[in-house]
Amino acid sequence: MSHEPRRSGYVAIVGRPNAGKSTLLNALIGQKISITSRRPQTTRQNIAGILTCTDTQLVFLDTPGFQTQYRSGLTKAMDRGVKSALSEAHVVLWLIDVTSVHQDKELFARLQGVASVVIAINKIDRIQNKNKILEYIQSLDAAYHPKAIVPISAQNRLQLDTLVEALTPLLPQQEFLYAEDNVTTASVRGLAAELIREKLFRLLGQELPYSTAVEIESYEEKNELTRIRALILVDKSGHKAIVIGKGGEKLKEIGTAARQDIEKLVGGKVFLELWVKVKQAWADDRRTLDRLGLS
Repeated sequence: MSHEPRRSGYVAIVGRPNAGKSTLLNALIGQKISITSRRPQTTRQNIAGILTCTDTQLVFLDTPGFQTQYRSGLTKAMDRGVKSALSEAHVVLWLIDVTSVHQDKELFARLQGVASVVIAINKIDRIQNKNKILEYIQSLDAAYHPKAIVPISAQNRLQLDTLVEALTPLLPQQEFLYAEDNVTTASVRGLAAELIREKLFRLLGQELPYSTAVEIESYEEKNELTRIRALILVDKSGHKAIVIGKGGEKLKEIGTAARQDIEKLVGGKVFLELWVKVKQAWADDRRTLDRLGLS
């Protein structure tokens, strides 16, 4: 009985901020490994999710949205992360938000000379007139000549099997890159920090989350209890007061929401201790970015 040769490789997911890259990664893997929020620029570093099928292993790299407005040590590092993912990818999965399909020309310029490109048009559930989707497919095909164009809804998990089928033949024939039961290359410690940061994005004011970072100071598993002590870095003393909230209520809300998600991640009880520290211009401090794994 003959078997198909195994294929495996890296697929870099790129797109504008808020195109739905992290939502797509989580939907493809079937579990939450990349944080999401309604705000752009939630993702700061490349998160790898591993999807293993019978004869195929796709290693998806969730990348930060390209940042052109605010230039700091952090945003420069984020852009370097995108370029790094593009350089090692066998396939680039370009995710386009169907509600802003004509705003991606600048990104296409960055994809010149990279690996095979597949376009996924996301959020098709928001378009009532399906003829519009066909028009978008035709115009994108004429403009960019990708290997394939697949309309999807990451949130509703529509057409994801079709997307995987389009990506598979573009991967090299080689043995799997990771063990078949792996779903991510990220550590549990790193995922815990990201889940805390997600709650900052979801529970704080419009701009504040962008000037925050999370560092896990200690992580200990003992007697079926995981103890985590995490530091929330902020840029200004006024920000510290907002994160803590009146009587510590906001910090407690952040901690409770994060702990519940971390307990799902580790499959057990978690004791989470959060504290807040002011470090001015942390986003331009090389040592801090190194410690956070962002440089």
